[in-house]
Order: sequence, then structure tokens, then C-alpha cells
Amino acid sequence: MQKNVYTYLKFVRYRELENWSVSHILGMNMGFNEMYPMISIGNVIERSVNAINIEDDIPYKQITLKTNGGGAVLRDVKQGKRIGTKKQFVVSAGQFIMSKIDARNGAFGVVGTDLDGAVVTADFPVFDVVKDKVTPEYLALISSTAPFVRFAQSCSRGTTNRQRIDVGLFLSQKIPLPTIAEQRSLVSAYNNKISQSEALEKQAAQVEQEIENYLLSELGIKPKGYTQAEPTATVASEPQVEYVVSNRQLEDRADTYHWGDEIKKEYKYLKFVRFRDVIEWGYDRMVGGNNKLLYSTIYPNYKLGQLLDINPTTSFSNLDGSDEISFIPMECISDKYGEWKEKRICKVSLSKGYTKFSDGDLIWARITPCMQNGKSAIVYGLENGYGCGSTEFHVIRNHNENLNLRYIHLLLRLPAVLRDAMKSFTGSAGQQRVPKSYLEQLSVPVPSLNIQSTIVEHINKQKEQIKQLRLQAENLRKEALVEFEKEIFE
Repeated sequence: MQKNVYTYLKFVRYRELENWSVSHILGMNMGFNEMYPMISIGNVIERSVNAINIEDDIPYKQITLKTNGGGAVLRDVKQGKRIGTKKQFVVSAGQFIMSKIDARNGAFGVVGTDLDGAVVTADFPVFDVVKDKVTPEYLALISSTAPFVRFAQSCSRGTTNRQRIDVGLFLSQKIPLPTIAEQRSLVSAYNNKISQSEALEKQAAQVEQEIENYLLSELGIKPKGYTQAEPTATVASEPQVEYVVSNRQLEDRADTYHWGDEIKKEYKYLKFVRFRDVIEWGYDRMVGGNNKLLYSTIYPNYKLGQLLDINPTTSFSNLDGSDEISFIPMECISDKYGEWKEKRICKVSLSKGYTKFSDGDLIWARITPCMQNGKSAIVYGLENGYGCGSTEFHVIRNHNENLNLRYIHLLLRLPAVLRDAMKSFTGSAGQQRVPKSYLEQLSVPVPSLNIQSTIVEHINKQKEQIKQLRLQAENLRKEALVEFEKEIFE
């Protein structure tokens, strides 16, 4: 006899009905298989309420929960006087915790030993785990699955952006409960895959460091701080005044200065800078500044403004309003690899108000945090040869036949450069930008075109290795969860 399949009806036993909510009823069946006995979540965890009053002179660890199964992590350590909500709750290692607001986005986790004694508000319910029934690791793992998150969404109430989970409904949900030994076996198999994934991520990070070390070595840049400081000596050239000058300057003036008793100990409190050498009014800019950051001892050094066009004018005059060009918002640029990762198009008539660029230009994010993440790319293959994108891009164009723009891009993605650029930020907090003048004044070493190309080719091979390692790591993470879900779900 053919079994009826109902598309529009959902049947629920009355004794299983916890709430008159269509979304909850539909979310109740998470698709668990019948291999293991089912038990309510409320039977394996118990609400913990360890309330305290925050004292002003004591520092407290604060917790936040990452969405999509990211777990519990340290958010901050604050003095009590800086914490507004004075009634908080202390958590202990091994407890299960959720975010009332973000449970619908998978914000569940287990408190780690590093978070023992941290505090949370009432928006983060905390539970003791009944450890003779369930392990915290198994509970954390099952709560990270997509079906479990969908159920949490069905238990959430309120407006779209401020929905809170109904804890009572959540605790009434049944989950499969293998024996403790079986739970540990499932968790161990999952963790083995995750460990392999983490090992590959470490390899990728090591290759990234090798890229940086290789680049600095090839260019003759001193690794520590990337600043090649010259040996200094102190010379008395006027009564009661001392100047710190480089040995190179002293060699040029050997016939002027007399050595012997006139050389005194280094003067620690004053630094004299010629007015023409001042880039910006700031101590760190006057004492070297970004013109010394990438100083090479083996190749000539030039300011970027002398080598490239920065924020040049781009005209679409040879196109009409109906022609299509590439559209590149900030999210289309990869942080990890500095590449254009998604192609979009728009009509020329829609480009007004955006940054304009041409095929082969380097676009470099100038706003935090995009700049700090290295969000930049050389854009090739633009529709009709032109593109437009975020107003927060600096555009760098190369007309120098002795310069490989990919080589310059490697330098501009160096962590030390990104950190140094932050010193030049302008604007209010959260909307700080690197000015054009920073790029113009940044001094870079310029070896021959052949050496530049060799460096680019070598690093591109290493970048491909990093991509492969990270792809394998990602696949292992996915496999780990899929294999666990196959054991639990139909």
C-alpha cells in the first residue's frame, strides 16, 4: 500500500505539544535518527544562578559567544567601575552557556578553563551539565549543528533584530543521548579531524611568515621593526649643545669635526630634525617615520609618490551611460590573499559617487578595519577596461616600465606597513582613514625589474601553497561535522 506524503500538513502528538507556535512545531523534529534514546535537554542541564554585585576596584573577565557554533570566548577584562550592569553572574569551567539574543544564530558554547570565574549578564543563561548523562563536549558539538540552530530559531520570540530564545521551550526539546562512552567516541573522532585541520592552518601561517622573511631578506631590510637604523655618534659642535648624526654624515664632514674629547655620551632627551625632513608633526614621524620603515641597505630607496600615480583621475569619456563596467565594493576584495574575488558589473550611468579606476590599477583600502586586514588588490580584466567601487579605496596606477606593480602590492600588504599606516590615521574613531600623503611619502626599495619579477613569482607560488593548505583545512572541518551529523541525524 502506497504511503501518503503530506506536503501541507504536519501532525504532532498532543502530549508532545509544548507551545502553540507553528515555527516551534515545525522546528521540533530536527531529523534525529532512532539509533540512540531521546531525552529532553532540560534533563541533562540545570540552570545555574551564581549572582554577584560588581565591585568598582576589582577586574572582571567578560564573555561573549560567537555565532555559528564558535563557542564562548573572552571579550574583555574590565575594572568593575567600567561595567554598567552591576548585577552579574559568575560562570565556571565546563558549564553550558547561551546567548538569549543570538541563540537563533548558533551562539552556544561550553565555558573553557580560561574563562573560569568570568561574569555575564542575565542575557547569557548558564547551566550546569549533568555529567553522568552527558559530556559538555558532546552538548557543545550537537548544539553547533545546523538543525539544532534551526530549532533555536523556532524557540525565539520578538522583533527581527531583538529576538530572544524562550529558555523553557529550548529545555523541552529532545536530543539523542548515546552512552557516555559513545559520546566520547563521537567527540574524539570529530576532534581528530579538527586537530588535523588546525595543523594545516599552522602550516599555512608558517608559510606566510616565510614569505615575509624571504621578502625582507631579499631586499636587505632589517627584520626588527623593518627599520634599518644607521650607527650613531654624538658630536659637540656648539657649546652646551649636542647633535645626533649618522656615521654616514660624519664621513662627509670628517675634515670639519675634531675627534677626541669633543665626542660626548649620547644625548637622550633631544632629537634635532631638519625642517625639510619633517613629513608630519609627530614624534614617530620625525624620528624616522615611514621613509625609513622599509629601508634597504642593498637597493636604492624611493618614495612611492616619485614612482607611481596615487589617486589619478580616471575618465569614462569614451563610454556612454549604457555601457557596462566592473563594480567592486569592499566585500569583493579578499582579506587573506589580496585578490578580487567576485565579479560584478554596473552601467556607467550608475558609477557616479564611486571611486573610479582602470584595468591594471591597484586598489588599496584606506579605512579601518579594512586597511588593517590588508584589503587590496590589483584589478585585471575589468569590463570595458574600467571599474568603480568603494569611495574608501586609494587607487595606485603604474606608468613606470621599470616597476612591477605586483611587487609594490606585496610591500603594501606587509604587516609592518599596515601597522605603521595606522599612525597616520585621520578622522573620528571607527571612521579613521589613511591619507594619500602616507602612500606618497612611503619609501620603498627598488631593485631591478628582473629581481622584482623573481620575488613576485616566488611569493605567488607560496601563496598558492597557503591556499591549498587552507582549503584542505576547511574541508577537514566540514568533514568532521558531516560525519558527526551522519551519526545523529537521519
